[in-house]
Amino acid sequence: MVDNGIFRSGFPGSANFSFLQSLGIQANNEFLKANGISLYQFPMENCQPFVNILEETIREASKLVIDVKNHPVLIHCKRGKHRTSCLVRCLRRLQRWCLSSIFDEYQRFAAAKARVSDQRFIELFDISSLKQKLLSFSSSKDE
Repeated sequence: MVDNGIFRSGFPGSANFSFLQSLGIQANNEFLKANGISLYQFPMENCQPFVNILEETIREASKLVIDVKNHPVLIHCKRGKHRTSCLVRCLRRLQRWCLSSIFDEYQRFAAAKARVSDQRFIELFDISSLKQKLLSFSSSKDE
């Protein structure tokens, strides 16, 4: 769990569906269609070491994730390490976590595969355009 209504994982397989359903997240396409649940994809080109992450892609995904109308929401990539962590770390910046705590959380998920380029990305990511969206995200928790 990242925050209320926000979850993270690697790519969910059929073995994960019952657990996701217990969280209020439906994972198979037939169920999504039958219940009018939206699937959002933010493709990122080959996220190998030394390949730049597109800031606009992370920004658009962040807007979707912090909009409580989309909750519950599951953030995932293939393994739940790099792309997922970049998005989660942007959320942590919005939540005003200190960089050392953000990097510590990243290290726990990325383990030996941690990338300096990912850490540089989050340190330089401009959160100013997301602050207005964050106000509605933050205030929804108080209700």
